Amino acid sequence: MIHLPVDELKQFIETTFRKLDVPEEEAKICADILITSDLRGIESHGIGRLRMYVDRINSGQIEKKSALEVVKESPTTAVIDGHHGIGMVIGYQSMNLAIEKAKKYGMGAVAVRNSTHFGIDGYYPLMAIKNGMIGMSFTNARPSVTPTFSTQPKLGTNPIAFGAPTDEEFPFLFDAATSITQRGKIEVLNREEKPAYDGWVVDSEGKRMTNPQSILDGLTQDQAALLPLGGDTEALGSHKGYGLSTMVEILSSSLQSGAFLSALSGLNTDGSSARFKVGHFFMAMSIESFLHLEDFKKNIGDLLRELRASRKTPGQSRIYTAGEKEFLNEIEVRKTGVPINENLRKDILYVKQLLGITDLVLD
Repeated sequence: MIHLPVDELKQFIETTFRKLDVPEEEAKICADILITSDLRGIESHGIGRLRMYVDRINSGQIEKKSALEVVKESPTTAVIDGHHGIGMVIGYQSMNLAIEKAKKYGMGAVAVRNSTHFGIDGYYPLMAIKNGMIGMSFTNARPSVTPTFSTQPKLGTNPIAFGAPTDEEFPFLFDAATSITQRGKIEVLNREEKPAYDGWVVDSEGKRMTNPQSILDGLTQDQAALLPLGGDTEALGSHKGYGLSTMVEILSSSLQSGAFLSALSGLNTDGSSARFKVGHFFMAMSIESFLHLEDFKKNIGDLLRELRASRKTPGQSRIYTAGEKEFLNEIEVRKTGVPINENLRKDILYVKQLLGITDLVLD
């Protein structure tokens, strides 16, 4: 394991996108979103995803320059066609539009179609929080999650992100997939050569899988599926995770007449590569439209502090609220650097050599 300085790694990511002919301002957006993921300890969506973006841009699956089209608009809403550009840029610009509408009218909602992978879902509520607002973000994704009582991957990991400012050092930020785990976590385990947890994934016959490489292969061949939150039984709430995932799918496809479920596989019927056609939904709410921002922040802060002060399970020293661990992780990573294992180092080296980049030392 090596640790790379945050600023150097962020500059490397930006340079990578610039080498791919992504416009400078858009490359900066991509670098900020990816490094934010690593800072917050979400290893599945940070530098570990850079090679994926490089390969998809080079293959033509993702357009290197954004061309957002406003298909329909009202004072508080908009429908955007991303025309298969970089999802992080589409997401950033769409959430900005929602925020601007919320500044004028109290709320803003933007539905997006024909986008691509947009990084961590939680980045977009953070944008709203910086503007003194509540933010929400949803996205569908290529099929990898089974409906309750099925063994076929139909839904994406379909995360939900919700954020609100507080009177503490860090905001409340919930960002989680509606599946027990997500494909990126399996990719991280595969790089670390560690097994997946027994109960995360099933094969086409409903048998549990733990070998990460077999899982990744199975997901691309319709022979493996991640389980929804609650696992494979209603007794533990599988139907709730399934229902939440379906809710995200609706928000990410229906309002914008976008692709859904199997249409997001990235494959044509003959098995050839196709566009992913991902959909998103963003919302920003102006707190000042309800009450003074400082009053709201104290309300949320008091709520979170009471939660953390509740009676602890024996053996547990601390109770956290959503966003707290990520805040603490960012402090540590800024001191020590982003951790890079050997397999991830090889991926970074591949990108360096492919694009002729020399400004990042991997020793």
